[in-house]
Amino acid sequence: MVEIYNFLKSYEALIYILLAIGALFAFRWLWLSWREVQMAAYTMEREFSSRRLGQSAAISTLIVMLFCAEFFMATFIIPGLPADVFLTTPTLDLISTPTGTLSVEMMTQFANLPPHPPVADMVGCIPNEIMITSPQAGDEIKGAIELLGTVDIPNFGFYKYEVARAGSETWATISADRNTVIEGKIGAWNTTSLTPGDYQLRLVVTNNQGEVLPACVIPIRIVPIQ
Repeated sequence: MVEIYNFLKSYEALIYILLAIGALFAFRWLWLSWREVQMAAYTMEREFSSRRLGQSAAISTLIVMLFCAEFFMATFIIPGLPADVFLTTPTLDLISTPTGTLSVEMMTQFANLPPHPPVADMVGCIPNEIMITSPQAGDEIKGAIELLGTVDIPNFGFYKYEVARAGSETWATISADRNTVIEGKIGAWNTTSLTPGDYQLRLVVTNNQGEVLPACVIPIRIVPIQ
């Protein structure tokens, strides 16, 4: 449905033009067919003309219905849809295919970054709205883990969680989801491919108008699996 909405929204003017051209031909055919029925003198001629009149009337009706449908969708339905419906960012792709594991390219980039001191404490987290409760700030983690917390704001759209080396602004999206969470599982994360060291983990929430709220950021340390 998203592709249909995008098509109707992007090509609204062109659709109206094509329907208008089709309507001109259809109504002309309808008029000529009606004249033929009026002028027909023989039974067979009237039957043929009536058949043409029915066909032209059906096509004219179809064009009118398509015009009304496009007008209704473009005027009433599409403007009322959430803004994130029309977003075509990598975040939305991650929502459809969350993996919980970062790409090889991003792992290589992280591995080449110099170590930085960890952030002292969590930043931007709002209890009962945007919060990571596990792991907690300063925790040492390893292997595959579950992220716990809360994502519950008015006009919720979707959320994603990301990771960066401590002190870096190079964020990599781990995964994302469209469902609110209240003191539960936000998602999964496999840290085995990351170089041990200090990192930042952040939770980013976007509302249904496409506005990104301040992120909840916590410092963590990834340690090697013994």
